[in-house]
Amino acid sequence: MKKIIYFVIALAFLWGCGNADTGQTEVKNKMADKAKIENAAIATLAGGCFWCVEADLEKMPGVIKVISGYTGGAGENPTYEDYARLGHIEAVQVYYDPQKVTYEQILDRFWHLIDPTDAGGQFVDRGPQYVSAIFYADEEQKQVAEKSKQKLASSGKFTKPIATEILKLTKFYPAEDYHQDYYKKNPLRYKYYRSGSGRDAFIKKTWPADAADADGKYKKPDDATLRKILTKMQYDVTQKGGTEPPFQNEYDKNNADGIYVDVVSGEPLFSSLDKFDSGTGWPSFTRPLAPENIIEREDRSLFDVRTEVRSKHADSHLGHVFPDGPRPTGLRYCMNSAALRFIPKEDLEKAGYGQYAKLFSSKK
Repeated sequence: MKKIIYFVIALAFLWGCGNADTGQTEVKNKMADKAKIENAAIATLAGGCFWCVEADLEKMPGVIKVISGYTGGAGENPTYEDYARLGHIEAVQVYYDPQKVTYEQILDRFWHLIDPTDAGGQFVDRGPQYVSAIFYADEEQKQVAEKSKQKLASSGKFTKPIATEILKLTKFYPAEDYHQDYYKKNPLRYKYYRSGSGRDAFIKKTWPADAADADGKYKKPDDATLRKILTKMQYDVTQKGGTEPPFQNEYDKNNADGIYVDVVSGEPLFSSLDKFDSGTGWPSFTRPLAPENIIEREDRSLFDVRTEVRSKHADSHLGHVFPDGPRPTGLRYCMNSAALRFIPKEDLEKAGYGQYAKLFSSKK
């Protein structure tokens, strides 16, 4: 009998120790999460229904969490029942790690989730409480937001003016608990609402490259593979930020119709319809074919400050963009041929880029 009692006591002790370890782990995780939040940067954005914006931005690498709420109005402590009457807008606050993702990249992603030309709401949701806006917390965020908006406006992606306002953030009020992580708590209701809202149909039509890469189509191979499939020049340019010789490269004088993709990942980048002879000796374009696949960064590697152009998925160095191009954008995307692969218009369908074939169907 004593042996049985001792055995039960031993089990209880071990079970208790196990629970203590689990409890300690939970406490440590909560402390770690709290530290992440305290050190996080915050972006405040409005893009219509906050359920959808929250769901999309929480999937972004470097984002810690997203909170749905209300801002922009005059009344205090708004609720879902009265926020619109008080002049507030549905918005989200994005907590992110600035070491992993930048404010500019957050905004680049945000543009792909909304209709920035709609001044009367977003998709099925109409009214001033559903308009899109970027709320800046300081002068630095304001400047980045204005630059990002101008970049979108000059990209030629939209024929209508960009209606998204850039506004000073006053106070953000978190929404009720049942609105937070709504897409997780109520997946069926959320999917039903979203499918009927028109948001996804708009995104698919406007940003086809996003839809095309939904399954991770555009990937960067490991370094060992890159060294095998790329020439020395291609590797030096895309992986080390090198520059090929002017005039002595593959696409400077290429006048054929088609598109240019990343030599590493295959993601669409530029079109021959936007190519022009800049006289510099490198292929030059007035704008990207797929702005969603382009990342621009400040480059201080030489004596002057330049804007480097990289691909989104492969993170390949492509070249630089300069404000001395022809109309309609006034920009010159000066690219390295070694970073590109040309797909002739007649090969677009079989190469998997059929969505771009219609661009050349009306060309005389």
